[in-house]
Amino acid sequence: MSSEPMRCGVIGVGRMGRHHARVYAQLEDVELVGVVDRDAARRDGVTEEWGGAGFETVDELIKAGVEAVTIATPTIHHKEAAEALLEAGIACLIEKPLAPTSEEAAALAEMAERCETTLQVGHVVRFDPVMQAIKSLGPIQPRHLELHRISPMTFRSLDVSVVLDMMIHDLDLLLMLVGSEPADIQASGVPVLTEELDVCNARLTFPPCEQGFSTVANVTASRLALKTERKIRIISEELYVSADFAAKTGTIVRRSSNEDRIEDLRARIRQGDDLSEVNYLDLVEFDELQVEDVEPLRLQAEDFLANVRTGARPSIDAEAGFAAVRTAERILDAARATGACGV
Repeated sequence: MSSEPMRCGVIGVGRMGRHHARVYAQLEDVELVGVVDRDAARRDGVTEEWGGAGFETVDELIKAGVEAVTIATPTIHHKEAAEALLEAGIACLIEKPLAPTSEEAAALAEMAERCETTLQVGHVVRFDPVMQAIKSLGPIQPRHLELHRISPMTFRSLDVSVVLDMMIHDLDLLLMLVGSEPADIQASGVPVLTEELDVCNARLTFPPCEQGFSTVANVTASRLALKTERKIRIISEELYVSADFAAKTGTIVRRSSNEDRIEDLRARIRQGDDLSEVNYLDLVEFDELQVEDVEPLRLQAEDFLANVRTGARPSIDAEAGFAAVRTAERILDAARATGACGV
């Protein structure tokens, strides 16, 4: 491991890329070498604020001697930028989704393997403090999950559907939590303002686990909502978790803490007691999810660079990014099969 600062760069400094540049500039033991963007005013604005040089091309950034780069261009340009960097042995953090198609995602995974170069996918929600708090609860074997990710239209990422733009975050979380890809997918969606789906709902059924049950997840994404909402609910045999990513809050109900109350209620139900006056919320013992105040993008950058320095396997490798894109494509295919897409 070198004691020298890690020389980093960013390709594409639009809405997300400029934050990647900021994080690199603020990290210790990191030097922001420069940024690439076709818009001179945009790249100059970033370098004036955070340092480094502005470049028009990826080749110029490579010649400047970078060791690790974030690719935050529109999805359709990910492969072109990554190919040159991986071939040059430069580690890449590629913003989600990894690629617009599973074929391109597979090609990037193969190239990273062949070049023996770090390729990490920027599914930053894994580093969200709410998700970090959920993971701190220990292993969870979910039986049912509900994920909602809706917001007003931002008019960015219009080159892809809402599935690849927004739902992809939750698909990655699902695959991580369940540990497999779905066996069956049902979906419907509607394009309203764009030629791609702007609203989509999917029901994913996963293969049976060792305990014999199949996990089912219901996922909704919309970029036409009147408010922003990002929520997850996880229901298992032993645990119920409800969390709000936007509010950075969550509630945990543990079976072990409510066992006596559950048995008492079951007995009263069997006896035919009138429970209409019982306030369920007064009966349940719950805990608040302990959420730290940390920036997900910073945690992601620190994790990525630690993996580059040590040669460790990327926390979210190309295969994970490939699986998320593959699942997204299956959702789009399922939606088209219903005739609900309109395209």
